[in-house]
Amino acid sequence: MANHLFDLVRANATDLTKTFIETEAGLKLSYDNLMTGTARYANVLVGLGVKPGDRVAVQVEKSAAAIFLYLACVRAGAVFLPLNTAYTLTEIAYFLGDAEPALVVCDPTRRDGIAEVAKTTGVPAVETLGKGMDGSLFDKAATASEAFDDVARGPDDLAAILYTSGTTGRSKGAMLSHDNLASNALTLKDYWRFTADDVLLHALPIFHTHGLFVATNTILVAGASMLFLPKFDADKVFELMPRATTMMGVPTFYVRLVQDQRLTREATRHMRLFISGSAPLLAETHKLFREKTGVAILERYGMTETNMNTSNPYDGDRVAGTVGFPLPGVSLRVADPETGAPIAQGEIGVIEVKGPNVFSGYWRMPEKTAAEFRADGFFITGDLGKIDDRGYVHIVGRGKDLVISGGYNVYPKEVETEIDGMPGVVESAVIGVPHPDFGEGVTAIVVGEKGATLDEATIIKSLEQRLARYKLPKRVIVVDDLPRNTMGKVQKNLLRDAYKGLYGG
Repeated sequence: MANHLFDLVRANATDLTKTFIETEAGLKLSYDNLMTGTARYANVLVGLGVKPGDRVAVQVEKSAAAIFLYLACVRAGAVFLPLNTAYTLTEIAYFLGDAEPALVVCDPTRRDGIAEVAKTTGVPAVETLGKGMDGSLFDKAATASEAFDDVARGPDDLAAILYTSGTTGRSKGAMLSHDNLASNALTLKDYWRFTADDVLLHALPIFHTHGLFVATNTILVAGASMLFLPKFDADKVFELMPRATTMMGVPTFYVRLVQDQRLTREATRHMRLFISGSAPLLAETHKLFREKTGVAILERYGMTETNMNTSNPYDGDRVAGTVGFPLPGVSLRVADPETGAPIAQGEIGVIEVKGPNVFSGYWRMPEKTAAEFRADGFFITGDLGKIDDRGYVHIVGRGKDLVISGGYNVYPKEVETEIDGMPGVVESAVIGVPHPDFGEGVTAIVVGEKGATLDEATIIKSLEQRLARYKLPKRVIVVDDLPRNTMGKVQKNLLRDAYKGLYGG
């Protein structure tokens, strides 16, 4: 048995001299460097006691070395577990305790705190990897062998676990197999017409499915190249655009670009494709981008649990406000949220999907996994949508009150729990409110005790030590009470309507 995912990488790396990654600092790493570098890291992992099926938790800054580490885990048969760089030590403790990794890799500047958490959660090894190609893991890899026999992995073996928010309890670990990742990458390569001649402008984070799997894996199976930026920077994007052919981004990127006078037909002349995802793209942004460049942004729809499900067409109408058609091999239907019964075309219901891209379930949560799948194998996404008479899929909302801010999932209950524990707070409701830059702004509506003086800035500052930055409320509104229905449930829909203009959206 071969190493399913990495065999695809190897098969498509037909020119080993070709640049795979070029960093902002000008470092160029070829596909030959990729082969030898990932072998070195894989040897280090094995030397540290990482066995096939073991989890390797990684919280590091974006770098080429981090991509090599991901692929080294694949080659060693390990399960890659990327963690958002914004997570606090409190949050990291949960993930390490739940996943029980054999190794945690962190930025050198965070080693002391991570090591303490690793000790309390029973993680046997801690190594570091810095964005400047430094750290203990980098040093070990520098002297390791460039020869490595890939560990045999089949289509159903786990390649990664990505934690995602839900509606109950803490974050859930979505288990992604070699075939989940490989099949989706091959489909996207073909659907979006990627070839070895493409150069992707990569400004996304790599702890998220968008930057790690959608972007990187698609480039790998196409044998293409990436211009690797640590983060989105409009100046750098415009500087590098003449050397690129494609870009993947979140709506915030495109909002920034359409506000910039440098966005013109000439500036984008060399680009064949702009892709947007991770959050809804405003129709106005789509319209302005097209007016300025003559290019229509291609919007698509996916989830941590499924990779990509749908896409607007490469050829044909890219309709603003829709996420296009189901990808080849993906079955998509709209059903009654309660019964799962099919509903008429054009009617709104819950979106359900099935295909080789759909994950195998949640880590150590068999009951939760069973509850999220229909008897015929369709995954219940929790997203509400409809299919129009042309077959385009529309996402109209989420039935689970999940907030998507800047492309990241924010689970309201987690934020509410922290706020509710503060002195003087009776209760809170966290909602997503339309935001021109982030898609949705995390917004907290707070009820205080009688006589309590609650200050917005103080509440936000208190949360900074407990929550990742992207989860922090952008505004805190203090009110006398929260709207409730006859069953006593807070009516968040009324709150969203009441504050829909809060950010000028």
